[in-house]
Amino acid sequence: MSAVPIWCLTCCRVGGRRPARMGLKQNGAAMAQPNILLTRIDDHFIYGQDVELWNEAVGSNLVLIVNDEIAADSRQWAPMRVAAPEGVWTRFFSVQKTIDIIHTAAPRQLILIMVASPADALALVKGGVPITKISIGHMQAGEGKHPITPAVAVDGEDVAAFKELQKLGIELEIRYLPSSNPDPIGNLFN
Repeated sequence: MSAVPIWCLTCCRVGGRRPARMGLKQNGAAMAQPNILLTRIDDHFIYGQDVELWNEAVGSNLVLIVNDEIAADSRQWAPMRVAAPEGVWTRFFSVQKTIDIIHTAAPRQLILIMVASPADALALVKGGVPITKISIGHMQAGEGKHPITPAVAVDGEDVAAFKELQKLGIELEIRYLPSSNPDPIGNLFN
């Protein structure tokens, strides 16, 4: 069975079967690595000019929103699709679905992954999603969280996830916009 583009997997089946899972071979050949250009932690996901600026900076043609709640609630998809730049695909997958099918992405798909939390990013990495760099943009303040920049607030669970991501060799940066200077990553751990 040939690989199916990731955007077809939301509604299509091939020959009544889903494509092979990650780590398996299709037609006797190893599956290709997906073209993940950047993974971004931003609990706003797609809004305003932010996604346009990040999309332009990395050159993606697919924004993949990875969040269990949003993936389960299609009413939230329309506003995000409208906010996405013209000509850019948007898909909404759960963490597990992303782990299961990311390796079926077509080579022409240049992917910007958006997650809401470092826990989701860590789950993707542990699940075999080939993430090498994470840009931290917006993490809303809340009970038990302390601000480390005007746009990023963390709690103990967030800090633990960031530490584990670093141990796994993932490059982390705190950057609100592509044109802004990154904030010191050490702020995450203070």
